[in-house]
Amino acid sequence: MAAATKLSKEERSLRAKLAAHSAHAKHGSRAMTAKARKVANFDRFADGIDPDRKLPPAELEARVASARQAHMAALSFRASRARAAKTSQK
Repeated sequence: MAAATKLSKEERSLRAKLAAHSAHAKHGSRAMTAKARKVANFDRFADGIDPDRKLPPAELEARVASARQAHMAALSFRASRARAAKTSQK
């Protein structure tokens, strides 16, 4: 989104507040949306690991935790590479 780079810090903050309040008005309280996100996030990783849900719950939870950590590490790696590329362009 190119227009985002032209916003001041205050404008970005206001835009984020607007989005947050709109989401809470549409989907319920913060606790409700956080719980729904957590369940959806777990299900997304669990579906990739054990789509038929044949693993014991404890084993599935452990594998989902590892998959989530691997995902976050991959995001961190990609962000690091993007920062390095951006720095080398200057």
